Amino acid sequence: MKKFFYTVILAVVAITMLDSCLGKNVYDEYKDWREKNDEWFQRQASSGQYTQITASWDPSAKVLMRWHNDTMLTKDNLKPLISSTVDVKYRLRLYDDTAVDSSYNLTSPADSIYRAVISQNVEGWMIALTHMHVGDSCTIIIPYQQGYGSSMRSEVLVPYSCLIFDMKLVDIYKYKAN
Repeated sequence: MKKFFYTVILAVVAITMLDSCLGKNVYDEYKDWREKNDEWFQRQASSGQYTQITASWDPSAKVLMRWHNDTMLTKDNLKPLISSTVDVKYRLRLYDDTAVDSSYNLTSPADSIYRAVISQNVEGWMIALTHMHVGDSCTIIIPYQQGYGSSMRSEVLVPYSCLIFDMKLVDIYKYKAN
């Protein structure tokens, strides 16, 4: 029984040490990329081209937004809640202009439309979409803290990546005004 107990303890210690080493390696491995993303985000934040939007639920969570439409024309349109299902069109790229993803490759549920519950996406989407009205088109810059953080999503979307979305809020799915 003692042998089993010590084996379990040894395994837990080994896994903990391995996890901490792997986390450190990711942090160190992407140090230059992380620093370039941080510097680029700060330059954009101070450029005067974007409005910094903070999350109502976490004042430290922020995104940068630049509207491309006349917001006076959409100000009376519907605005989604965090629990809303929305239809959006988007293009995603990285700070160095590397293309990552696009809804323009989709054919379902409709041509170029990505349909999702806002709360089931990265925090940056939640912040941005709850500040948009149907019909708004924006460029949204999401720092890695409100994006995928230290997670590796693909060979292109590496840890500590700022996400740049060119996005249009097309509709709030199944919402009917009275």
